[in-house]
Amino acid sequence: MKRCPLLIAVIFPVFLSCASGPVVVPEDMSPSKIIQKAQEAMDNNKYKVAIQYYQVLLERYGDISEYYCTAEYEIAFIRYKQKWYTDARRGFENLLVLYSAEGGETLPPQFRVLSEKVLAHIEEKGY
Repeated sequence: MKRCPLLIAVIFPVFLSCASGPVVVPEDMSPSKIIQKAQEAMDNNKYKVAIQYYQVLLERYGDISEYYCTAEYEIAFIRYKQKWYTDARRGFENLLVLYSAEGGETLPPQFRVLSEKVLAHIEEKGY
């Protein structure tokens, strides 16, 4: 019984170190490097980390349509992968509104096509 508190004191910090906190993104990190880091996180099923990188991309480079569309699409797609279909739908629909607005034809076309495809899958699932 006396070992239990000692065991907890040793093991508990190990579990805490596995939890992911806020990502630290150097100010000089390029948009492509931020996207790469987000993709690496996604590849490892670290969706919260990936979303943090995409949010940094939005904050720093969101005024550039390519990066804005990338971040918004990827965040919505992460929600889709997490089966948070309502949030995913909202993200894809918000992105498609931009494509319907004036100047939408200048946005990167792949995100429109991909958003429409994933929205169709969401609708097939009844969400």
